[in-house]
Amino acid sequence: MEGRNVFETFSPKETHELGRRLGGEAYPGQVICLDGDLGVGKTVFTQGFAQGLGIEGPVNSPTFTILQVYEDGRLPLYHFDVYRIGDPEEMDEIGYEEYFYGEGVCLIEWPSRIEGLVPQEAVRITIEKRPEKGFDYRRITVQ
Repeated sequence: MEGRNVFETFSPKETHELGRRLGGEAYPGQVICLDGDLGVGKTVFTQGFAQGLGIEGPVNSPTFTILQVYEDGRLPLYHFDVYRIGDPEEMDEIGYEEYFYGEGVCLIEWPSRIEGLVPQEAVRITIEKRPEKGFDYRRITVQ
């Protein structure tokens, strides 16, 4: 995932597949920031990403728990949804550094809420809708 790549998907299935491909390339200690408006497909992408890691169980957005840990794949997946974080110090309470700098892969939804904590080398993925290109169209930028 070097440089900047732009992908276009035209269905949730294609968004899921792109997530699966990128999950297959993930490596230990990788931090991925996932940005996009509500309802843009972050959870669909994350489900594909988890599948690419070999995680077979259900993967849901951890909106009310901040963190979901999945350990049944080739690498652990630490899925953060920090939408409801009021203060970045709340991340200290869950020991975020153990996850950010651990042996698994961190996927962080709404990273702008904890920007000062995100490692500089994090991969940034942005999912955008473009209604003029169709209801299910998504522009996914990876940098």
